Amino acid sequence: MDGTGKIGILTGGGDVPGLNSVIKSVVYRASEMGRSVIGIRKGWEGLTHLDPTQETDARYVWPLTRENTRAIDRSGGTVLHTSRTNPVRIKKGSLPAHMPQSDLEELSGDGETFDFTPVVLRNLERLRISCLIVIGGDDTLGFATTLQIAGFPLIAIPKTMDNDVRGTEYCVGFSTAITRAKELVTRQRTTLGSHERIGIFRIFGRDAGFTALYTAYATSARCLIPEYAFDLDLLASLLVEDKRNNPSNYSFVIASEGAVWTGQKVADFGEVDAYGHRKKVDIGHALAEILRQKTGEETMTSDLTYDLRSGDPDAVDQVVATTFANLALDLIGDNVFGGMVAVRNGRYAHAPLPDPALGPRTVDVAKLYNTKRYRPHYTGKLGDPLFLISA
Repeated sequence: MDGTGKIGILTGGGDVPGLNSVIKSVVYRASEMGRSVIGIRKGWEGLTHLDPTQETDARYVWPLTRENTRAIDRSGGTVLHTSRTNPVRIKKGSLPAHMPQSDLEELSGDGETFDFTPVVLRNLERLRISCLIVIGGDDTLGFATTLQIAGFPLIAIPKTMDNDVRGTEYCVGFSTAITRAKELVTRQRTTLGSHERIGIFRIFGRDAGFTALYTAYATSARCLIPEYAFDLDLLASLLVEDKRNNPSNYSFVIASEGAVWTGQKVADFGEVDAYGHRKKVDIGHALAEILRQKTGEETMTSDLTYDLRSGDPDAVDQVVATTFANLALDLIGDNVFGGMVAVRNGRYAHAPLPDPALGPRTVDVAKLYNTKRYRPHYTGKLGDPLFLISA
C-alpha cells in the first residue's frame, strides 16, 4: 500500500477532551487534499469485529464528511466512541459471532486468547483504507507498532490525561485535565476550610505522576506520585504543619492513583483488561483513614478522576489537537508513515512510535520533585520547554 487512498481514523483507550477536534481537523484537511476519511468506531474493536458479510457495518464504520463533523469539536469525548480492545489478545468469550471456526483456527493463540492482527489487516483492505490515523495512549499505540511492523502505513497521535506517552512532551487531553483539576481543587477548598479538615484529592496516574505534579504546581499544593514512595509520618507532619499555618485551618494533598507509601503496595482489583491492567484500590480512602488515625484530624477524600476526562477541551488542547491533526496530514501528504506526531523540546515534531517494551514515560524525580517536601520544584526552569521536561 502506498497510503494515497482512503484515510482511516480511530480512537482507542480512555476518552479525553480534544479528540473530536483531531477528528474534525483530519476530515477538513483531508477534503482539501481530495482524500476521503473513514471513521472506525469503538477503537480497535471496529477492525477486529467488523462483519465482512455485511455490505456496510454501521456499528463499526462511519464515513466522515465536513457536514457530519462540522460541530463535533465543540464537545468532549469521541464521536467515534472507543474501547480497550487489544487485537493481539481477543478473549475466547469476546469473539465475533459471525466468525467461522475455520477462520478462527488460522489465528495464533493459546486457546483462551487469539491474535487478530491478520483480521485487522484484512478488514483494512476490505474497507480500501490505504493509511490509518491512530489516536491513543501507550496501549492503543502498542498495536499501532504491530501494524507498522506488518507494513501497514499509519500515523499516530498521542492522547492521554496522564501525559505519559514516550517520545512526546505533550499528549492531547493533558492541559484540560490540569485546568479542570485546578478548578475542582479550588472550589473544594471552601468545604475543607469550613470543616477544618485535611483533604486528599485522588487523581489519575497509574504509573506516572505528571497529572498530580502539574495540578500541585498550579495550586501550590503537595503531591504524591507513583515514581517515589512517600513516608507516612513525614506526610502527616507536613499536612499538620500546613493546617496550623493556614488561617482557615485546613490542608490538602494531591495523590496519584498509583502512589504508594514506603513498605506498601497499592492493591489491584477486578478483572484484568486486554492490556494486562487491573483497577487500583482507591488510595484516597486508604490514606484519609491512616492520616486521621495518625493526626487526630478530620479528613476528607475527593475523587477527581472522571471529571478530568469529561466535557469540552480547553484552549490549549483545542490548539494542540488541531495542530497534531494537520501535522499528521502533512506527513501523509509526504508519504511519511510509521511514526507519531509529537512535541519535543517545546516544538512540534515527528517521532518514532513508542516502544511498548519500555512502558510509559515517567516523572524525572531528581529534576521535578522535591522529595523532602512532596512538592514540585519551582526553580531552575530557565531554558526548559513549556511543559517543564523533555520527551
